[in-house]
Amino acid sequence: MDVDAFRAVHEHEWSRLRRLVARRRLDGAEADELVVLYQRTATHLSALRSAQSEPVLLDELSTLLVRARARLTGSRYTAWRQLVHYATRGLPAALWRLRWWTTGAFVFTLVIAVAAGLWIAGNPAAQASLFGSDENIRQLVYSDFENYYSEYSSAAFSGRVWTNNAWVAATCVALGITGVPVLASLAYNALNVGLQGGLLIENGRGEVFFGLILPHGILELTAVFVAAGAGLKLFWAWVAPGPRSRSSSLATEGRAMFGVALGLVVVLFVSGVIEGFVTPSGLPTWARIGIGVLAELVFWTYCLVLGRPAARAGETGDLEERYAGDSLPTAG
Repeated sequence: MDVDAFRAVHEHEWSRLRRLVARRRLDGAEADELVVLYQRTATHLSALRSAQSEPVLLDELSTLLVRARARLTGSRYTAWRQLVHYATRGLPAALWRLRWWTTGAFVFTLVIAVAAGLWIAGNPAAQASLFGSDENIRQLVYSDFENYYSEYSSAAFSGRVWTNNAWVAATCVALGITGVPVLASLAYNALNVGLQGGLLIENGRGEVFFGLILPHGILELTAVFVAAGAGLKLFWAWVAPGPRSRSSSLATEGRAMFGVALGLVVVLFVSGVIEGFVTPSGLPTWARIGIGVLAELVFWTYCLVLGRPAARAGETGDLEERYAGDSLPTAG
């Protein structure tokens, strides 16, 4: 077959098909023409394949036919629409479903942090054992803790904090299936915050501690609690799968919790920006904390306004059936 001659004869039909596919609206005659041209182009592609034609032309016509088929069958579910559905339905529904797991992670952390703070504040021997000499303690209380937030440039510090926290959140979700790493991570962070907080408060630096921790920490810790909750929900999915098989339960919750992990990347980015630019800024303490509270309110408003109705409508954060695949029926 002379491919160049074949192209010259039929190029006008392929070009017309491209124009019809690209149009947003078609009238009746144009829709009929689209069907006819689709059939003709499919025949052309079959003939070219039989003749073992050049791969470039084959790929070009194959792509054109895929687009035409999608237009004919009404399949217009684009990547953009998937993203919008994820942001407005899937993710908020998954976050809403995690609210009690998130609350549990918060309470667990709070109890350990407060207990650690009370213990270290009235225990000079423990302070010496954990932080060293009185000189080391004074340096931490009056210098190191505060300087940590201004040691690097705002942009560099934000990026560093973001990547670190995103990794911690992803680890909580990924390792949550065993349960233990999640609780260990929460306990470690709670001890770290509680011990430093107790030390600063005992030395009259409580305002500095809360003024530096709260602006970004409210949203940042919420993201950590959500990640921990997601990990623990994965753990529970195989411990108590209900009427589903353990593999099916893990697959369903795993896909939903992976979506949560992706969403937390955005949440932690906002937290990192606040930590890099707001926390070490010269704004009054009330203004810096107010920005952190506002960011937290936006997050929970998002979960409440979009998440609750989506969850009630049956959204779980899992992929749609067309992408998740089929599953065997189970007795309920």
